[in-house]
Amino acid sequence: MARQRRTALVTGANRGIGLAIARGLAQRDIHVLAAARSVDKAQAAVGEIGGAVTGVALDLSEPGIAGEAATQLADAYGPIDILVNNAGVLVTDDLDDLQLADFVHALQVHVIAAFELIQSLGVPMRERGWGRIVNMTSGWGAFAENLEGPFAYAVSKAGLNALTVKAAQALGDAVKVNSACPGWVRTDMGGDSAPRSVEEGADTPIWLATLPDDGPTGGFFRSRRPIDW
Repeated sequence: MARQRRTALVTGANRGIGLAIARGLAQRDIHVLAAARSVDKAQAAVGEIGGAVTGVALDLSEPGIAGEAATQLADAYGPIDILVNNAGVLVTDDLDDLQLADFVHALQVHVIAAFELIQSLGVPMRERGWGRIVNMTSGWGAFAENLEGPFAYAVSKAGLNALTVKAAQALGDAVKVNSACPGWVRTDMGGDSAPRSVEEGADTPIWLATLPDDGPTGGFFRSRRPIDW
């Protein structure tokens, strides 16, 4: 019996690296649920990619919403085998000027919503005996690189890296959970001066999302190579 096509949920899939990840997975015969904050933005991603892509609205802005929504998506579209937590926000204020609401929002999108999605989708992956989870983080959130990013971004991405390690421990070897740093990429966030294209930025997360059974878990990767936390 032929293996059923796998399904991936990619957050922040309507532009930039997320769009490139969604496109790359669809090209690998994976059914992609391209998630964005609104139906219109999600449908725009479908129009950009074509193929086996379904646009879905997914609100990551408030606690308690993302996990329930992920369960509803799995009920509607079948088991979700691959999760790419790509959605991100960049608040550039440093400690002196950073507003509490902006700090909380960065933690909500990068850590809390990612936790909810991992909990809702990762546990069923473990029960089925296969899954791939990719958390899009950054060298800006790496202690080894001195947390050089803006305050809220660096702290929340460091938290997402910690979530990667703990989720990998909890979900076991059959569910590969890894962090990906795309490098400095030409996106709305990265700017026009960045040296890497979105396709180059998407390469490592696509690789991690499609790892073989003997692939790594609980690691941090850039350009398909492990880097220090």
